[in-house]
Amino acid sequence: MSSGARWITEADVVDLMDLRQAIDALEAGLKLESAGTARNMSKAHVTWGEGDTLHAIGATFEGAGFVGTKSWAHTQGGATPLLIIWAAATGELVAIIEAFALGQLRTGGMSGVATRWMARPDADVLAMIGTGKQALAQVAAVAAVRELKAVRVFGRDVQRRNGCVEALKALGFPFTVVPASTVAEATAGASIVTLATRAREAFFTSAMARSETHINAIGAITPEREEFAADILPRAGLVCADDPEAARRLSKEFAAFYGNDWRPVKPLSQLIAEGRGRLPGCDLSVFKAMGMGVSDMALGIEIHRLALAQGRGRQIEAPRRIPPRLNKNGLSELMR
Repeated sequence: MSSGARWITEADVVDLMDLRQAIDALEAGLKLESAGTARNMSKAHVTWGEGDTLHAIGATFEGAGFVGTKSWAHTQGGATPLLIIWAAATGELVAIIEAFALGQLRTGGMSGVATRWMARPDADVLAMIGTGKQALAQVAAVAAVRELKAVRVFGRDVQRRNGCVEALKALGFPFTVVPASTVAEATAGASIVTLATRAREAFFTSAMARSETHINAIGAITPEREEFAADILPRAGLVCADDPEAARRLSKEFAAFYGNDWRPVKPLSQLIAEGRGRLPGCDLSVFKAMGMGVSDMALGIEIHRLALAQGRGRQIEAPRRIPPRLNKNGLSELMR
């Protein structure tokens, strides 16, 4: 492309996009998916060690002229996710985006989109279960689409729980934020529950969910993980996933309940395309976030557009094709 390939750093991403912009960009991307002009590449992952995982996701945005993939290794020592975007027509490298902040915007933003469409319009109490790196963005995303009165935070580690509460208070939201000593205490009377943990055993049960609660389940994205119990889904009148195919392969919670009949599980993009959210009389609604290329690419394309418009990012030399050396003397005559 005439502008050349660009390396867009974490600092660039943070300066170019906030969470509200991300929610809007994600919803626009999901509309393109429902129209068939954006297509998802199924998630691939492999596990090693003590639960470390290597992931790859991607998507095509034919109408916008881009395709791309995001890959990362999630380890006990951390992760360095990268989103790579190519020109759809030529395969030319367009951008490499450092994608940790982008991933937080995407994961939080998708819960924001799901809450916007699936929670009651008057839902105003959030239970945030999990105090890891996603917690702040998850609360902020829900707050962007619902007028919250209170947020209750639970995490097993008391110090991290209290730290999360103080960090949320420091953001200056106009609602109360309090720690809860148990999951049941956090979820009692809550109209929105967000689960963002690395739990391997279900801890959130039907008895903890009041009628008309909306649940964002984002933590259990590999088969060894599980956050909510089997008695949640029989009560769910509205069930969506960002990527139902990935949920079928990788969600222990969904696979155990739906088996061979996945018709009740709608893509979130379909819900948006139909323009109909939660219907009266719906008991529980459940959104299962697996992470998908369409959502990462929706943000990446918008971040790249903003970077070009504002002169952000560092131009990098595009890769040049050079024939490989086939023997110790150099290139074979056939390759010259």
